Amino acid sequence: MSSPSDEQLVQQLEEELKKLKVSDLLVQTLYTVSSLGYRRLSADERDLDQARLAIESLRALLPVLEGSAAEELIRDFREVTANLQLAYADATKSEA
Repeated sequence: MSSPSDEQLVQQLEEELKKLKVSDLLVQTLYTVSSLGYRRLSADERDLDQARLAIESLRALLPVLEGSAAEELIRDFREVTANLQLAYADATKSEA
């Protein structure tokens, strides 16, 4: 069986992009950013600047998604953001 040509791969990618919605990409981005934020607050991988950037990114992107994503999803991400902020505050206390 032969592998797809570059042209076929480009065509497949274009078909997938036609199906993709910006809101889907933003939701995936929020998941990724929140995961990275928590990771950067862990003792093993602590980087408070990166954790703060993750929190600020979530706070900036959430309002953009309102009306384009399910309200439960928005509520869940608000809760994640609040929990990240609390964990960040705890982490900064332990650094001092």
